[in-house]
Amino acid sequence: MSISLSSLILLPIWINMSQIQQGGPDEKEKTTALKDLLSRIDLDELMKKDEPPLDFPDTLEGFEYAFNEKGQLRHIKTGEPFVFNYREDLHRWNQKRYEALGEIITKYVYDLLEKDCNLKKIFIPVDATESEPKSFIFMSEDALTNPQKLMVLIHGSGVVRAGQWARKLIINEDLDSGTQIPFIKRAMDEGYGVIVLNPNENCIEVEKPKTHVQSSSDSSDEPVEKRERKDKVFKETKKRRDFYEKYRNPQREKEMMQLYIRENGSPEEHTVYVWDHFIAKSAAENVFFVAHSYGGLAFVELMIQREADVKSKVTAVALTDSVHNVWHQEAGKTIREWMRENCCNWVSSSEPLDTSVESMLPDCPRVSAACSTEM
Repeated sequence: MSISLSSLILLPIWINMSQIQQGGPDEKEKTTALKDLLSRIDLDELMKKDEPPLDFPDTLEGFEYAFNEKGQLRHIKTGEPFVFNYREDLHRWNQKRYEALGEIITKYVYDLLEKDCNLKKIFIPVDATESEPKSFIFMSEDALTNPQKLMVLIHGSGVVRAGQWARKLIINEDLDSGTQIPFIKRAMDEGYGVIVLNPNENCIEVEKPKTHVQSSSDSSDEPVEKRERKDKVFKETKKRRDFYEKYRNPQREKEMMQLYIRENGSPEEHTVYVWDHFIAKSAAENVFFVAHSYGGLAFVELMIQREADVKSKVTAVALTDSVHNVWHQEAGKTIREWMRENCCNWVSSSEPLDTSVESMLPDCPRVSAACSTEM
């Protein structure tokens, strides 16, 4: 069990107060003095001593990291890989630092999709107003006009965004392992149009407006004595709540609220939206999907909602460790039959590549990826 510095400082005071309160009337003066002492402690400053400020750079250079010629993230000065435990015994601070770096990685990959892969960022909803929340996908120049074939990529759940398979692999391994870029480049080299979905970009975060808390007597017609008692309880409760909040959130991080993006509020909804407004309108005679983890579930949901259209346009689906479940998603018999013929799920296995792996679900063949495909 870890005990914070602030807890160790305050613990003797709390113990002394408890002992004094058990004493007689002579101890009341000491109790009052200790209460006064506690009231004058600046808890904000005290709690901050437990961890450094959550103030991180907003560029890779600021973190003193860069990707080398092999696509590996390395420290600019030491050449060492990224270190998560930058500060010992400060897990929350280290995690916040990791998340801040992850946001920079996301923007870095977006830039690579546009500059290195020559994809275009397309904002959605397509009819969004200037002020409403928006998301985006990436498409090659010929995604809608290529008459022959189109490749559609869907990543899994979590913090990953368009162009990524796994943030962890990008940071700890390299860009080829953790991003979709090798898939995109090979597809374009072989004449495919490409669409990269962004199913986890479902909302934007804005600072939560501050709410005014009314005292219990603000609009009360109760007798004065009763109102004063209720006010006293209200103030004591608020004081305890504020004390807890200062301990829980010592650096007063902003409280955020989520504004969901119209018709794109979930990975499933996003996938159907992109199908209706882009994929279904493409000229490609053959459409191919590559879907990882939750992306496989999103594809099955697309099939459930647009079965006839998907069957008429999609030629094959490559799944990697897909978490879809045809029973829980209530996929019908005709969908299951189509998946057996047109889908294949490469799963984590030590067996040689493409070795058949048994499945309890009658949906599509499962074969070995000859390694861990955990992303």
